[in-house]
Amino acid sequence: MDIIKLFKDKAKALNGTIVLPEAKDERMLKATEQILKEKLAKVVLIGKADEVNADAKRLGVNICEAEIINPADYKRIGEFADFFYEKRKAKGVTQEQTKEIVLNPLFFGALLVQFKVVNGMVAGALNTTGDVLKSALQVIGVKAGLKTVSSSFIMVTPNFMGEDRVFLFGDCAVVPNPTAEQLADIAISTATTRSALLGDEPKVALLSFSTKGSAEHELVDKVRETCKILAERKVDFDYDGELQADAAIVPKVGASKAPNSKVAGNANVLIFPDLQSGNIGYKLVQRFANAEAVGPIIQGLAAPVCDLSRGCSVEDIINTTALVLLISQK
Repeated sequence: MDIIKLFKDKAKALNGTIVLPEAKDERMLKATEQILKEKLAKVVLIGKADEVNADAKRLGVNICEAEIINPADYKRIGEFADFFYEKRKAKGVTQEQTKEIVLNPLFFGALLVQFKVVNGMVAGALNTTGDVLKSALQVIGVKAGLKTVSSSFIMVTPNFMGEDRVFLFGDCAVVPNPTAEQLADIAISTATTRSALLGDEPKVALLSFSTKGSAEHELVDKVRETCKILAERKVDFDYDGELQADAAIVPKVGASKAPNSKVAGNANVLIFPDLQSGNIGYKLVQRFANAEAVGPIIQGLAAPVCDLSRGCSVEDIINTTALVLLISQK
Protein backbone atom coordinates (compact mmCIF):
# COMPACT_ATOMS: atom_id res chain seq x y z
CA MET A 1 0.00 0.00 0.00
CA ASP A 2 1.57 3.28 -1.12
CA ILE A 3 0.12 5.49 1.60
CA ILE A 4 2.46 8.38 0.81
CA LYS A 5 1.23 8.52 -2.82
CA LEU A 6 -2.32 8.62 -1.51
CA PHE A 7 -1.48 11.53 0.80
CA LYS A 8 0.35 13.40 -1.94
CA ASP A 9 -2.49 12.98 -4.42
CA LYS A 10 -4.99 14.30 -1.87
CA ALA A 11 -2.69 17.18 -0.89
CA LYS A 12 -2.13 18.30 -4.49
CA ALA A 13 -5.85 18.90 -4.91
CA LEU A 14 -5.80 21.44 -2.06
CA ASN A 15 -3.49 23.92 -3.82
CA GLY A 16 -2.05 24.92 -0.44
CA THR A 17 1.01 26.84 0.70
CA ILE A 18 3.72 25.64 3.06
CA VAL A 19 6.40 27.63 4.86
CA LEU A 20 9.86 26.08 5.20
CA PRO A 21 11.70 28.43 7.58
CA GLU A 22 15.08 26.66 7.46
CA ALA A 23 16.17 27.88 4.02
CA LYS A 24 19.84 27.68 5.06
CA ASP A 25 19.63 23.89 4.98
CA GLU A 26 20.33 22.43 1.55
CA ARG A 27 17.79 19.64 2.10
CA MET A 28 15.07 22.28 2.38
CA LEU A 29 16.09 23.83 -0.93
CA LYS A 30 16.20 20.45 -2.65
CA ALA A 31 12.79 19.61 -1.18
CA THR A 32 11.44 22.95 -2.36
CA GLU A 33 12.46 22.17 -5.93
CA GLN A 34 10.70 18.82 -5.79
CA ILE A 35 7.56 20.14 -4.05
CA LEU A 36 7.19 22.78 -6.77
CA LYS A 37 8.00 20.31 -9.55
CA GLU A 38 5.35 17.87 -8.30
CA LYS A 39 2.90 20.77 -7.82
CA LEU A 40 2.36 19.51 -4.30
CA ALA A 41 2.18 23.02 -2.81
CA LYS A 42 3.32 26.59 -3.13
CA VAL A 43 6.40 27.24 -0.99
CA VAL A 44 7.50 30.16 1.18
CA LEU A 45 11.14 30.20 2.26
CA ILE A 46 12.47 32.44 5.05
CA GLY A 47 15.70 34.34 4.49
CA LYS A 48 17.44 36.97 2.40
CA ALA A 49 16.60 36.42 -1.24
CA ASP A 50 20.13 36.96 -2.54
CA GLU A 51 21.58 34.46 -0.06
CA VAL A 52 18.88 31.84 -0.62
CA ASN A 53 19.13 32.13 -4.41
CA ALA A 54 22.93 31.93 -4.24
CA ASP A 55 22.70 28.72 -2.21
CA ALA A 56 20.18 27.28 -4.66
CA LYS A 57 22.42 28.14 -7.60
CA ARG A 58 25.40 26.52 -5.88
CA LEU A 59 23.33 23.35 -5.36
CA GLY A 60 21.95 23.42 -8.90
CA VAL A 61 18.31 23.45 -7.79
CA ASN A 62 15.50 25.48 -9.30
CA ILE A 63 13.44 27.37 -6.71
CA CYS A 64 12.38 30.27 -8.91
CA GLU A 65 8.68 29.68 -8.20
CA ALA A 66 9.16 29.84 -4.43
CA GLU A 67 8.43 33.02 -2.51
CA ILE A 68 11.36 34.15 -0.38
CA ILE A 69 10.57 36.43 2.57
CA ASN A 70 13.06 38.34 4.70
CA PRO A 71 11.21 38.97 8.01
CA ALA A 72 12.94 42.34 8.47
CA ASP A 73 11.41 43.59 5.20
CA TYR A 74 7.97 42.03 5.57
CA LYS A 75 5.15 44.55 5.36
CA ARG A 76 3.20 43.01 8.25
CA ILE A 77 6.11 42.55 10.65
CA GLY A 78 4.79 45.35 12.91
CA GLU A 79 1.41 43.61 13.07
CA PHE A 80 3.14 40.34 13.88
CA ALA A 81 5.15 41.99 16.66
CA ASP A 82 2.05 43.59 18.19
CA PHE A 83 0.24 40.24 18.17
CA PHE A 84 3.13 38.39 19.79
CA TYR A 85 3.68 41.06 22.44
CA GLU A 86 0.01 41.03 23.46
CA LYS A 87 0.08 37.23 23.66
CA ARG A 88 3.30 36.98 25.67
CA LYS A 89 3.56 40.16 27.75
CA ALA A 90 1.96 38.44 30.75
CA LYS A 91 4.91 36.01 30.62
CA GLY A 92 7.35 38.90 30.95
CA VAL A 93 8.25 39.38 27.28
CA THR A 94 9.12 43.02 26.55
CA GLN A 95 8.46 44.95 23.36
CA GLU A 96 12.20 45.07 22.65
CA GLN A 97 12.47 41.31 23.00
CA THR A 98 9.45 40.89 20.75
CA LYS A 99 11.13 42.82 17.94
CA GLU A 100 13.95 40.27 17.94
CA ILE A 101 11.79 37.19 18.45
CA VAL A 102 9.53 37.82 15.45
CA LEU A 103 12.59 37.98 13.19
CA ASN A 104 13.55 34.44 14.19
CA PRO A 105 12.68 32.19 11.20
CA LEU A 106 10.82 29.64 13.35
CA PHE A 107 8.69 32.26 15.08
CA PHE A 108 8.16 34.20 11.86
CA GLY A 109 7.10 31.01 10.10
CA ALA A 110 4.66 30.21 12.92
CA LEU A 111 3.26 33.74 12.61
CA LEU A 112 2.66 33.20 8.89
CA VAL A 113 0.63 30.14 9.87
CA GLN A 114 -1.22 32.00 12.61
CA PHE A 115 -2.17 34.84 10.25
CA LYS A 116 -3.23 32.32 7.56
CA VAL A 117 -0.67 33.55 5.05
CA VAL A 118 0.26 29.86 4.65
CA ASN A 119 -1.49 26.60 5.51
CA GLY A 120 1.22 25.16 7.73
CA MET A 121 4.90 24.91 8.61
CA VAL A 122 7.48 22.12 8.38
CA ALA A 123 10.70 22.54 10.37
CA GLY A 124 13.26 20.63 12.40
CA ALA A 125 16.06 19.99 9.91
CA LEU A 126 18.24 22.55 11.72
CA ASN A 127 16.31 23.06 14.96
CA THR A 128 15.44 20.77 17.85
CA THR A 129 11.94 19.46 18.45
CA GLY A 130 11.86 21.64 21.57
CA ASP A 131 12.59 24.78 19.56
CA VAL A 132 9.99 23.94 16.89
CA LEU A 133 7.30 23.23 19.50
CA LYS A 134 8.24 26.34 21.50
CA SER A 135 7.62 28.61 18.51
CA ALA A 136 4.37 26.82 17.66
CA LEU A 137 3.03 26.91 21.21
CA GLN A 138 3.96 30.53 21.89
CA VAL A 139 2.55 31.80 18.59
CA ILE A 140 -0.26 29.41 17.61
CA GLY A 141 -1.14 27.69 20.86
CA VAL A 142 -3.21 24.62 21.54
CA LYS A 143 -6.44 23.86 19.71
CA ALA A 144 -9.62 25.07 21.41
CA GLY A 145 -11.00 22.44 23.77
CA LEU A 146 -7.61 20.79 24.28
CA LYS A 147 -4.72 21.36 26.67
CA THR A 148 -2.23 18.85 25.29
CA VAL A 149 0.11 18.75 22.30
CA SER A 150 0.89 15.16 21.38
CA SER A 151 1.93 13.01 18.44
CA SER A 152 0.84 10.05 16.39
CA PHE A 153 2.42 7.61 13.97
CA ILE A 154 0.78 6.18 10.88
CA MET A 155 1.54 2.46 10.87
CA VAL A 156 1.10 0.85 7.45
CA THR A 157 0.97 -2.84 8.31
CA PRO A 158 1.25 -5.34 5.45
CA ASN A 159 -0.70 -8.57 5.47
CA PHE A 160 -2.39 -8.05 8.81
CA MET A 161 -4.85 -10.96 9.02
CA GLY A 162 -4.72 -11.28 5.26
CA GLU A 163 -4.87 -7.64 4.22
CA ASP A 164 -2.87 -4.42 4.37
CA ARG A 165 -4.08 -2.23 7.23
CA VAL A 166 -3.36 1.30 8.38
CA PHE A 167 -3.39 2.05 12.10
CA LEU A 168 -2.68 5.25 13.99
CA PHE A 169 -0.68 4.99 17.22
CA GLY A 170 -0.67 7.75 19.82
CA ASP A 171 1.21 9.10 21.70
CA CYS A 172 4.62 7.67 20.85
CA ALA A 173 6.87 10.74 20.95
CA VAL A 174 5.79 13.67 23.16
CA VAL A 175 3.95 13.14 26.50
CA PRO A 176 5.84 10.78 28.85
CA ASN A 177 3.17 9.97 31.44
CA PRO A 178 -0.17 11.51 30.50
CA THR A 179 -2.93 12.05 33.01
CA ALA A 180 -6.42 10.78 32.20
CA GLU A 181 -7.29 14.28 30.97
CA GLN A 182 -4.22 14.36 28.73
CA LEU A 183 -4.94 10.85 27.49
CA ALA A 184 -8.41 12.03 26.45
CA ASP A 185 -6.81 14.92 24.54
CA ILE A 186 -4.45 12.47 22.83
CA ALA A 187 -7.38 10.24 21.83
CA ILE A 188 -9.31 13.19 20.38
CA SER A 189 -6.28 14.53 18.52
CA THR A 190 -5.34 11.15 17.06
CA ALA A 191 -8.90 10.50 15.91
CA THR A 192 -8.89 13.92 14.25
CA THR A 193 -5.56 13.18 12.57
CA ARG A 194 -6.88 9.90 11.16
CA SER A 195 -10.01 11.55 9.84
CA ALA A 196 -7.99 14.34 8.21
CA LEU A 197 -5.44 12.08 6.58
CA LEU A 198 -7.44 8.99 5.64
CA GLY A 199 -11.01 10.26 5.55
CA ASP A 200 -12.52 7.21 7.25
CA GLU A 201 -14.20 6.78 10.63
CA PRO A 202 -11.82 6.51 13.58
CA LYS A 203 -12.40 3.59 15.92
CA VAL A 204 -10.37 4.38 19.01
CA ALA A 205 -9.11 1.77 21.47
CA LEU A 206 -7.69 2.90 24.81
CA LEU A 207 -5.11 0.23 25.51
CA SER A 208 -4.24 -1.40 28.81
CA PHE A 209 -3.11 -4.74 30.22
CA SER A 210 -6.74 -5.26 31.23
CA THR A 211 -9.91 -5.74 29.20
CA LYS A 212 -13.17 -4.64 30.79
CA GLY A 213 -12.26 -5.42 34.38
CA SER A 214 -10.03 -8.45 33.86
CA ALA A 215 -7.47 -6.75 36.13
CA GLU A 216 -7.52 -4.08 38.82
CA HIS A 217 -4.73 -1.53 39.16
CA GLU A 218 -4.29 2.24 39.33
CA LEU A 219 -2.86 2.16 35.79
CA VAL A 220 -6.08 0.57 34.58
CA ASP A 221 -8.08 3.13 36.55
CA LYS A 222 -6.43 5.92 34.52
CA VAL A 223 -7.64 4.38 31.26
CA ARG A 224 -11.16 3.94 32.64
CA GLU A 225 -11.18 7.56 33.77
CA THR A 226 -10.16 8.58 30.27
CA CYS A 227 -13.25 6.84 28.88
CA LYS A 228 -15.43 8.76 31.33
CA ILE A 229 -13.87 12.05 30.22
CA LEU A 230 -14.50 11.23 26.55
CA ALA A 231 -18.12 10.48 27.41
CA GLU A 232 -18.44 13.82 29.21
CA ARG A 233 -16.99 15.62 26.21
CA LYS A 234 -19.48 13.86 23.90
CA VAL A 235 -16.90 13.14 21.21
CA ASP A 236 -18.13 12.27 17.73
CA PHE A 237 -16.19 9.04 17.19
CA ASP A 238 -16.44 5.48 18.50
CA TYR A 239 -14.08 4.63 21.36
CA ASP A 240 -13.74 2.01 24.04
CA GLY A 241 -11.45 0.95 26.88
CA GLU A 242 -9.87 -0.49 28.73
CA LEU A 243 -8.87 -2.98 26.02
CA GLN A 244 -5.88 -5.25 25.66
CA ALA A 245 -4.16 -4.98 22.30
CA ASP A 246 -5.48 -8.30 20.98
CA ALA A 247 -9.02 -7.43 22.06
CA ALA A 248 -8.68 -4.14 20.20
CA ILE A 249 -7.54 -5.44 16.83
CA VAL A 250 -8.45 -9.15 16.51
CA PRO A 251 -12.19 -9.63 15.79
CA LYS A 252 -12.49 -13.07 17.40
CA VAL A 253 -10.73 -11.92 20.58
CA GLY A 254 -12.69 -8.68 20.70
CA ALA A 255 -15.98 -10.54 20.39
CA SER A 256 -14.97 -12.86 23.20
CA LYS A 257 -13.56 -10.32 25.65
CA ALA A 258 -15.77 -7.31 24.91
CA PRO A 259 -18.87 -8.59 23.08
CA ASN A 260 -20.87 -5.37 23.40
CA SER A 261 -18.12 -3.04 22.17
CA LYS A 262 -18.38 -0.96 18.99
CA VAL A 263 -14.60 -0.90 18.78
CA ALA A 264 -13.20 -4.19 20.07
CA GLY A 265 -11.68 -6.26 17.28
CA ASN A 266 -11.98 -3.42 14.76
CA ALA A 267 -9.93 -0.57 16.20
CA ASN A 268 -7.88 1.51 13.76
CA VAL A 269 -6.58 4.05 16.32
CA LEU A 270 -4.60 2.70 19.27
CA ILE A 271 -4.03 4.99 22.26
CA PHE A 272 -1.20 3.84 24.51
CA PRO A 273 -1.38 4.64 28.24
CA ASP A 274 2.10 6.20 28.37
CA LEU A 275 5.08 7.09 26.21
CA GLN A 276 7.11 4.04 27.15
CA SER A 277 4.48 1.60 25.90
CA GLY A 278 3.72 3.75 22.84
CA ASN A 279 7.32 4.13 21.74
CA ILE A 280 8.10 0.45 22.36
CA GLY A 281 4.88 -0.60 20.64
CA TYR A 282 5.36 1.28 17.39
CA LYS A 283 8.98 0.14 17.08
CA LEU A 284 8.08 -3.49 17.70
CA VAL A 285 5.36 -3.38 15.04
CA GLN A 286 7.70 -1.57 12.67
CA ARG A 287 10.40 -4.24 13.01
CA PHE A 288 8.44 -7.46 13.64
CA ALA A 289 5.66 -6.81 11.13
CA ASN A 290 7.79 -4.93 8.60
CA ALA A 291 5.36 -2.03 8.98
CA GLU A 292 6.02 1.43 7.56
CA ALA A 293 6.02 4.04 10.33
CA VAL A 294 5.18 7.56 9.11
CA GLY A 295 5.69 10.29 11.66
CA PRO A 296 5.70 11.51 14.30
CA ILE A 297 2.86 13.85 13.38
CA ILE A 298 2.52 16.71 15.86
CA GLN A 299 -1.14 17.19 16.82
CA GLY A 300 -3.23 19.29 19.17
CA LEU A 301 -2.04 22.67 17.90
CA ALA A 302 -4.57 25.24 16.73
CA ALA A 303 -2.90 25.20 13.29
CA PRO A 304 -0.53 22.65 11.75
CA VAL A 305 3.19 22.67 12.42
CA CYS A 306 5.14 19.44 11.93
CA ASP A 307 8.56 18.62 13.31
CA LEU A 308 11.32 16.77 11.46
CA SER A 309 14.28 14.83 12.73
CA ARG A 310 17.53 16.72 12.23
CA GLY A 311 18.67 13.64 10.34
CA CYS A 312 15.71 13.92 7.94
CA SER A 313 15.97 13.26 4.24
CA VAL A 314 14.69 15.42 1.39
CA GLU A 315 11.91 12.85 0.93
CA ASP A 316 10.93 13.22 4.61
CA ILE A 317 10.42 16.96 4.10
CA ILE A 318 8.30 16.41 1.01
CA ASN A 319 6.17 13.73 2.66
CA THR A 320 5.65 15.80 5.80
CA THR A 321 4.56 18.73 3.65
CA ALA A 322 1.75 16.57 2.26
CA LEU A 323 0.66 15.58 5.78
CA VAL A 324 0.61 19.18 7.01
CA LEU A 325 -1.53 20.27 4.08
CA LEU A 326 -4.05 17.53 4.75
CA ILE A 327 -4.18 18.30 8.47
CA SER A 328 -4.73 21.98 7.72
CA GLN A 329 -8.04 21.17 6.05
CA LYS A 330 -9.58 19.50 9.12
